[in-house]
Amino acid sequence: MAVGFTPKHTEDLPLNDLTQQQFLVLANETATKMDWKVSYLSDNGLIAYTDNGMFSWNAEIKITIENGIANLQSASTGNEMMDWGKNKKNVSNFIASFEELKLTLTKEELDTKYKEINEELTSQEEDFLKLPPATTTEQIKDFFSIFKPTKGYFITPILLDLNILIFILMAVRGVNIMLPDNESLLNWGANFRPMTLEGEWWRLITNCFLHIGIFHLLMNMYALLYIGVLLEPHLGKTRFISAYLLTGVTASVASLWWHDLTISAGASGAIFGMYGVFLAMLTTNLIEKTARKALLTSITVFVGYNLINGLKGGIDNAAHIGGLLGGLIIGYAFIPSLKKPEEQKLKLSTIGLLAVLTLTSSFAVYNIIPNDLGEYDTQMKEFMYMEKMALAVYNQPENTPKEEILNEIKDRGIYYWKENIKLIDSFKDLDLPLEFRTRNSHLKEYCELRIKSYELLYRAISEDTDKYKSQIEDYNKQIEGKIKELGGGQHTE
Repeated sequence: MAVGFTPKHTEDLPLNDLTQQQFLVLANETATKMDWKVSYLSDNGLIAYTDNGMFSWNAEIKITIENGIANLQSASTGNEMMDWGKNKKNVSNFIASFEELKLTLTKEELDTKYKEINEELTSQEEDFLKLPPATTTEQIKDFFSIFKPTKGYFITPILLDLNILIFILMAVRGVNIMLPDNESLLNWGANFRPMTLEGEWWRLITNCFLHIGIFHLLMNMYALLYIGVLLEPHLGKTRFISAYLLTGVTASVASLWWHDLTISAGASGAIFGMYGVFLAMLTTNLIEKTARKALLTSITVFVGYNLINGLKGGIDNAAHIGGLLGGLIIGYAFIPSLKKPEEQKLKLSTIGLLAVLTLTSSFAVYNIIPNDLGEYDTQMKEFMYMEKMALAVYNQPENTPKEEILNEIKDRGIYYWKENIKLIDSFKDLDLPLEFRTRNSHLKEYCELRIKSYELLYRAISEDTDKYKSQIEDYNKQIEGKIKELGGGQHTE
């Protein structure tokens, strides 16, 4: 299965003193000697496949002969994006074996063998090895096959398409494609403790399909494509999508538990989960030993590098670790059903049990995570309401009777400012970051200045005098300064 980035290696080998037919026979004998399965044979070349087992690395070897030159190409059969030099080694081993075998067969023997296989050769009219190289249009189509669901590669392209589609929709709606602002991310479903714990649990899933800029999207989609083409053929559609969603939840819950105020978004938690699933499989005998060693090294290096890179800051390593650990557990749980692929009930019951355990444990953690910031946010809405009530004193009509104005100042204005001070004092019981505690201190000073201003205003009106005017103006200047200190408003959420 090709998905656009098939690793390959190509070399040319001159026929020298051999005829095209003699070379073909010798190439066929060499492939057979190397235990490759020759599936296509014509006067213009052959196609063979390595047979290293279902879970091992395999390749397609294509040999085309033209104008006295044989072009040898070894290409991975599609389940990886890097071959770690294996295709080059395939070609080198073939050439070495070819030259060795060439010394043991005479040209007469090669001619005789050609007559024996002549009837098996594909006719010149039907020989697709004579077709011209792929055009640019065909190469583009090959690239876009990455995004097209096919057998053995079905869920991965759907996930790629969905992530990209959501990013495009965000861009169309005006979200910055380089660095989206926090408000945009929250509006589209990012994970944020104060909001997620306030009943918006669906953010545990939606954040897995959002990305903080185009570069974030591209890096995650590359990682998803890489693990998808490696892992999905082994897991199948049902296991793959189940593992992806469940590890996405464990990643989101880990991020929620670790971070107070971090806005988290991206598929990397779920992707790390899939790497965890594959790491679990690589520690068993499900995958052939020689291939297992190379894959285990490359996957471990990838995971280790990204976890270390996440220590720099700005990266949600908690989600990465949560996804990875969830993936390891799920991967080991999949082992029995992977060893017995014919038992569908075992597969489905395993997935069902994992879903119940993951969601139950996530719900338990979700409920014990303190949400002091969420409570603070709710209380700040009450602060805003009482502030609005207190400021309504200034909205009275000009012909309002003096006694009514005084009652409004005392019973509404001063009362609500004092209530807000009581509310701010209650925040001491909450575990809030330093910046919030500092802001609360400023808010209390702001309310105290308002009370002093209202008290002087009450006295000025009741005594019908202007002697407090300069003091009131002084308090108002201090209030304006405090508002600027608070960031341009009396409150922030």
